[in-house]
Amino acid sequence: MKIEGASAIVTGGASGLGEATVRRLVAAGAKAVIVDRDAQKGEALAKEIGATFAQTDVTDAAQVQAAVDKAGALGPLRIAVSCAGVGWAARTLNKEGAPHDFDLFKTIIGINLIGTFNVLRLASAAMAKTAPLDDGERGVIVNTASVAAFDGQIGQVAYAASKGGVVSMTLPAARDLSAVGVRVCTIAPGTFQTPMMGILPEAAQKALAAAIPFPKRLGNPAEYAALAEHIVRNSYLNGETIRLDGSLRMAPK
Repeated sequence: MKIEGASAIVTGGASGLGEATVRRLVAAGAKAVIVDRDAQKGEALAKEIGATFAQTDVTDAAQVQAAVDKAGALGPLRIAVSCAGVGWAARTLNKEGAPHDFDLFKTIIGINLIGTFNVLRLASAAMAKTAPLDDGERGVIVNTASVAAFDGQIGQVAYAASKGGVVSMTLPAARDLSAVGVRVCTIAPGTFQTPMMGILPEAAQKALAAAIPFPKRLGNPAEYAALAEHIVRNSYLNGETIRLDGSLRMAPK
């Protein structure tokens, strides 16, 4: 699908994987709306690259709808990339036998899974109203899961469940939206050099990188963005989850 002239929204777009994706889409000619809770970073990035910022909580239907409407005002909304997410660690039972905090579990599911679905449903509704392109395509949605959806580690029960849900809804969402010419794909990144990763000590980051078969380094957000752009441009990619992890298969811990 042609990116030039299309409107796009990217959640979590003020930093990390989302920021790299916004930069790539704008460079390719898209009119992008940066969707993020961090107004300071979002507004600064928007000013730098000529995008638009919408301060948004992805779990809030009205706020996401406002961001979608803002994107639609810039041009036909054809691209939605969901990168917003959180990842706190907690065991089902801790070493003292205390159960996993219930509210924490609901929060992680709420942001990572329900928030992703909220964007998918509202963005696809807007895409369905646009004029179809030559092959009948109206838009594409790229969601973000994680290798934890397949190889969840100790302490990742909530995170793995949330990302597993994103993987599991990819195919049925693609089938649902085939009637209106909207594609759905998911990227499942491994260990990437993002702000979330940056809070770990350098020794811990090196240990994570050493576990990756090849290349033995953390992923670069620009590599995620390159795959997101390819999914958008390649109209035969649909209903698929693609691991982007250097062939990493995570150990239990």
